[in-house]
Amino acid sequence: MSLAERQAALVAALVAGDGPPPGFDPARVRATADQLLRKRAGEVGRAWPWLRASLGPRWTAEFTAWAAGRPPRGSQRDGFDFAQTREDLDEYARAELADRERQWDDDGAQPLRPRRSPLRRWWPRRS
Repeated sequence: MSLAERQAALVAALVAGDGPPPGFDPARVRATADQLLRKRAGEVGRAWPWLRASLGPRWTAEFTAWAAGRPPRGSQRDGFDFAQTREDLDEYARAELADRERQWDDDGAQPLRPRRSPLRRWWPRRS
Protein backbone atom coordinates (compact mmCIF):
# COMPACT_ATOMS: atom_id res chain seq x y z
CA MET A 1 0.00 0.00 0.00
CA SER A 2 1.46 3.38 -1.01
CA LEU A 3 1.83 6.28 1.38
CA ALA A 4 -1.06 8.12 -0.31
CA GLU A 5 -3.31 5.08 0.04
CA ARG A 6 -2.38 4.70 3.73
CA GLN A 7 -3.09 8.38 4.33
CA ALA A 8 -6.46 8.14 2.59
CA ALA A 9 -7.34 5.06 4.65
CA LEU A 10 -6.37 6.86 7.86
CA VAL A 11 -8.48 9.90 6.99
CA ALA A 12 -11.42 7.63 6.17
CA ALA A 13 -11.00 5.92 9.54
CA LEU A 14 -10.87 9.25 11.36
CA VAL A 15 -13.77 11.08 9.73
CA ALA A 16 -15.94 8.55 7.90
CA GLY A 17 -16.07 5.69 10.39
CA ASP A 18 -14.00 3.19 8.41
CA GLY A 19 -11.86 0.68 10.26
CA PRO A 20 -8.25 1.56 11.05
CA PRO A 21 -5.74 0.80 8.30
CA PRO A 22 -3.20 -1.98 8.85
CA GLY A 23 -0.36 -0.97 11.12
CA PHE A 24 -2.35 1.57 13.17
CA ASP A 25 -3.40 1.05 16.76
CA PRO A 26 -7.23 0.73 16.67
CA ALA A 27 -7.63 2.26 20.16
CA ARG A 28 -5.64 5.36 19.21
CA VAL A 29 -7.45 5.76 15.91
CA ARG A 30 -10.82 5.50 17.73
CA ALA A 31 -9.72 8.01 20.40
CA THR A 32 -8.58 10.46 17.74
CA ALA A 33 -11.80 10.00 15.76
CA ASP A 34 -13.84 10.65 18.93
CA GLN A 35 -11.88 13.82 19.63
CA LEU A 36 -12.42 15.02 16.06
CA LEU A 37 -16.17 14.43 16.47
CA ARG A 38 -16.19 16.51 19.66
CA LYS A 39 -14.25 19.27 17.91
CA ARG A 40 -16.72 19.15 15.04
CA ALA A 41 -19.61 19.44 17.52
CA GLY A 42 -17.98 22.57 18.95
CA GLU A 43 -17.55 24.14 15.53
CA VAL A 44 -21.14 23.40 14.50
CA GLY A 45 -22.36 24.63 17.87
CA ARG A 46 -20.61 27.98 17.33
CA ALA A 47 -22.18 28.30 13.87
CA TRP A 48 -25.64 27.28 15.19
CA PRO A 49 -25.90 28.73 18.73
CA TRP A 50 -29.67 28.30 19.15
CA LEU A 51 -29.54 24.73 17.91
CA ARG A 52 -26.81 23.96 20.45
CA ALA A 53 -28.72 25.75 23.23
CA SER A 54 -31.89 23.86 22.34
CA LEU A 55 -30.22 20.55 23.21
CA GLY A 56 -28.34 21.93 26.21
CA PRO A 57 -26.04 19.43 27.91
CA ARG A 58 -27.08 16.72 25.43
CA TRP A 59 -25.62 18.70 22.49
CA THR A 60 -22.24 17.00 22.19
CA ALA A 61 -23.55 13.46 22.68
CA GLU A 62 -26.50 13.93 20.31
CA PHE A 63 -24.48 15.65 17.59
CA THR A 64 -21.53 13.23 17.73
CA ALA A 65 -23.91 10.24 17.56
CA TRP A 66 -25.50 11.75 14.45
CA ALA A 67 -22.16 12.74 12.88
CA ALA A 68 -20.35 9.44 13.48
CA GLY A 69 -19.74 7.81 10.11
CA ARG A 70 -20.69 10.96 8.18
CA PRO A 71 -17.83 12.84 6.57
CA PRO A 72 -17.73 16.51 7.58
CA ARG A 73 -19.32 18.91 5.10
CA GLY A 74 -18.60 22.17 6.91
CA SER A 75 -20.16 23.67 10.01
CA GLN A 76 -23.06 25.32 8.22
CA ARG A 77 -23.99 22.25 6.17
CA ASP A 78 -23.56 19.85 9.11
CA GLY A 79 -25.71 22.04 11.36
CA PHE A 80 -28.34 22.41 8.66
CA ASP A 81 -28.53 18.66 8.03
CA PHE A 82 -28.56 17.84 11.75
CA ALA A 83 -31.26 20.41 12.54
CA GLN A 84 -33.50 19.03 9.82
CA THR A 85 -33.45 15.60 11.47
CA ARG A 86 -34.61 16.91 14.85
CA GLU A 87 -38.21 17.15 15.95
CA ASP A 88 -37.44 18.24 19.52
CA LEU A 89 -36.08 21.74 18.80
CA ASP A 90 -37.30 24.68 20.84
CA GLU A 91 -38.82 27.75 19.18
CA TYR A 92 -35.49 29.58 18.94
CA ALA A 93 -33.73 26.69 17.20
CA ARG A 94 -36.69 26.28 14.83
CA ALA A 95 -36.50 30.01 14.05
CA GLU A 96 -32.74 29.72 13.45
CA LEU A 97 -33.33 26.84 11.02
CA ALA A 98 -36.14 28.71 9.24
CA ASP A 99 -33.91 31.77 8.91
CA ARG A 100 -31.11 29.69 7.40
CA GLU A 101 -33.57 28.04 5.00
CA ARG A 102 -34.57 31.52 3.78
CA GLN A 103 -30.94 32.65 3.44
CA TRP A 104 -29.46 29.65 1.63
CA ASP A 105 -30.11 27.59 -1.45
CA ASP A 106 -29.97 23.89 -0.67
CA ASP A 107 -29.91 21.09 -3.21
CA GLY A 108 -29.03 18.49 -0.56
CA ALA A 109 -25.67 17.63 -2.07
CA GLN A 110 -23.59 20.78 -2.50
CA PRO A 111 -22.42 23.24 0.14
CA LEU A 112 -25.06 25.77 1.05
CA ARG A 113 -25.01 28.84 -1.16
CA PRO A 114 -26.32 32.27 -0.16
CA ARG A 115 -29.68 32.90 -1.73
CA ARG A 116 -29.96 36.11 -3.73
CA SER A 117 -33.19 37.95 -3.35
CA PRO A 118 -35.07 38.85 -6.55
CA LEU A 119 -34.58 42.52 -5.73
CA ARG A 120 -30.79 42.14 -5.54
CA ARG A 121 -30.71 40.25 -8.83
CA TRP A 122 -32.39 43.03 -10.77
CA TRP A 123 -31.31 46.12 -8.89
CA PRO A 124 -28.57 48.02 -10.74
CA ARG A 125 -25.19 48.16 -9.03
CA ARG A 126 -23.82 51.46 -7.86
CA SER A 127 -20.43 52.53 -9.12
